[in-house]
Amino acid sequence: MDKKTPFYSIHKSLNAKLVPFAGYLMPIQYKGVIFEHNHVRDKLGVFDVSHMSQIMIEGDNAGVFLQRITTNDILKLKDGKVQYSCMLNEDGGIIDDLLVYRINSTLYMLVVNASNAMKDFDWINSKNDFNLSILDVTPQRGLLALQGPKSKDLLQKLTSIDLNHIPYYSFKIAKLAGCDDVIISNTGYTGSGGFELYMKHTDAPNIWESLFQNSNLLEPIGLAARDTLRLEMGYCLYGNDITENTSPIEAQLAWIVKLTKEFIGKKVIEKQLSEGVSKVLIGFILEERGIPRKDYDILNIKAEIIGKVTSGTMSPSLNKAIGMGYVNIEESSLETTIFILIRDKKVRARIVKRPFYEK
Repeated sequence: MDKKTPFYSIHKSLNAKLVPFAGYLMPIQYKGVIFEHNHVRDKLGVFDVSHMSQIMIEGDNAGVFLQRITTNDILKLKDGKVQYSCMLNEDGGIIDDLLVYRINSTLYMLVVNASNAMKDFDWINSKNDFNLSILDVTPQRGLLALQGPKSKDLLQKLTSIDLNHIPYYSFKIAKLAGCDDVIISNTGYTGSGGFELYMKHTDAPNIWESLFQNSNLLEPIGLAARDTLRLEMGYCLYGNDITENTSPIEAQLAWIVKLTKEFIGKKVIEKQLSEGVSKVLIGFILEERGIPRKDYDILNIKAEIIGKVTSGTMSPSLNKAIGMGYVNIEESSLETTIFILIRDKKVRARIVKRPFYEK
């Protein structure tokens, strides 16, 4: 039985196309992917992302614990700061990528991928040697992503705190639309700026209504446009671009791995950094007609298979087909000509730097 977010009845009333996703019934689109995508890039949109799992970790050694199970440096976090990180298995494979919120020195919130919610929760608990309180609070919460260049103007109407004082990857807990204890976080997955709003389940419909009452520009946005927006930025999607069989070094995420500390999987990562890896994640743009899809073969100029596509789409902002995939390290240089095998046809593409989309 698929779960429903606190916004489910609103999606139904808006005739959203609802599909099962990570155990939830989620809106994939409302008015259409291209319209929704461009509206976020140009103006603003709101996504229901309440399926993302929220895990609270509390106790005197919460920071010490997170330092061990995540790759980024927890000591760099101050109260009200957010960090992008990942958790690795002993082989250096990515269990999940996640956001770490430091509420105070003994209380942290992890936001992990919906598809990994149970796996992550069980794994985190299995490593709990500090008698910490570890709670999955997702069922009691709602989560909205308000994204786009006009986001701040709208949100400022609903809160007395100055949003200019919440820098990127920072948050404040404040009153919003008359609702207490809302986490207002300057984060997002679109590359067009905006905020993520964590609220009590019971406050969710009120906050949604208040957003729409205060803007005639706001549109509801589905998960399909969220995917095209993230791909234009070259952001990794768990299950596609990163898995337990890929390491952060292969995924070009070395910047969230800090070797100045001990963490699970560190020995493998050190070996990869010193000896190199055999495959690496690249971005590419098609130079001929076609759309790359997950698991399509990537070929070199000699028509040899050198890798596989992990994500691909037609980019609404660029009006070109773009994608990401893993290829042999020797064939991964920027501007290299490659071919994507689409229905037995070799379609020419070029390896490019990410993000694909620049403001």
